[in-house]
Amino acid sequence: MNRYEALTVVLVAGLHADARRATVRRLLRDVPDTVVLHHDLSQAPAGSVLRTVRDADHLLSSDRVPLVDDCACCALREDLLPELRRLAADGGTRLAVVELWESVEPRTMAEIVAAHTAEDLRLGGVVTAVDPALVLDCLGNGDDLADAGLAAAATDRRTVADTFARQLEYPTLLALADDGSADRTDLALLSQLHPTARQIDVDAPDLAEAVFAGFDVEAAAAATHPACARLPQAADEAGVATLVWEARRPFHPGRLYEALEDLCCAAARSRGRFWLADRPDTLLSWDAAGGGLAVEGAGPWLAALPDAAWDLVPPVRRAAASLDWAPEHGDRCQRLVFTSPGLDGDGIAGLLRSCLLTDAELAAGAEAWKTYPAPFDQFLDPVP
Repeated sequence: MNRYEALTVVLVAGLHADARRATVRRLLRDVPDTVVLHHDLSQAPAGSVLRTVRDADHLLSSDRVPLVDDCACCALREDLLPELRRLAADGGTRLAVVELWESVEPRTMAEIVAAHTAEDLRLGGVVTAVDPALVLDCLGNGDDLADAGLAAAATDRRTVADTFARQLEYPTLLALADDGSADRTDLALLSQLHPTARQIDVDAPDLAEAVFAGFDVEAAAAATHPACARLPQAADEAGVATLVWEARRPFHPGRLYEALEDLCCAAARSRGRFWLADRPDTLLSWDAAGGGLAVEGAGPWLAALPDAAWDLVPPVRRAAASLDWAPEHGDRCQRLVFTSPGLDGDGIAGLLRSCLLTDAELAAGAEAWKTYPAPFDQFLDPVP
């Protein structure tokens, strides 16, 4: 007879392996009838993934899972749901903790679990385990995951820094494993990077309660989408500052490109949305960590869409656009956020201002802007 009507699933992610394991141990200790599933991807180059299932006292199973399309993360996705369904059908497990491997980002796995929830399965929470003393080192590490032995596939081109940033900023709960080596600067940096996340020490008794609270994958996706992201607010504490820089007029693509190296190295983390004069209809995302920058198109500005298309836009996107709306350019704007110890906010702001169109360039209009050099074309799709 089943003891539990539904199996609650919680994902525990993070590059900080010791912090992640401490979080898992705490949940095993505090929540009766908990099991932990872990897929070790370190042997993926040899053609398989090691899946283990254990409870507080015993290793319950250990099996090799073959790769899917030469992709370790694909094997994880294909294998995880059947295992969760098996545990749910057994009825003797209250909580399934999915301890993600170091470089696995929680968003994809959370959306997979959420898409398959039913009466017997629910996503209780998504947690990233963090050692606060290591946050700055990880954000400054521009090494490829492959060089660090953490790539999830032969084609994995992510870096340590950008992977850690996404692990940190996606969940609503951070489990902190601080052995006393973190100082006020480390803690201030962590809080400014994700000010809306709840932080709970791994030794706190309320950690177990928090992982049962539920997790909204749609809200989490919106909170990290460039068009409507909940970006940090301006702050200055313990030597760590966050600059929120905003402007209405577009960037000159040539001048901004020339300034990229200085801007990427100016902060441990920067992100946001922006627009270029030669691409007035495209919302562009800015995502920088570890000295590297990813620039991607994130769809059109709503001001570029016909009125009839607005009904097809999600409400959260329309709400974000309405907050940014101005008569001349609609929702087109520059909104970039830089967070770092020792931040030179005035210097960054001055450099960014120098990249904006001058009054004369702005007055020349959109047809003139199309003739500007287009150095960002190497990163972006051609303008239609």
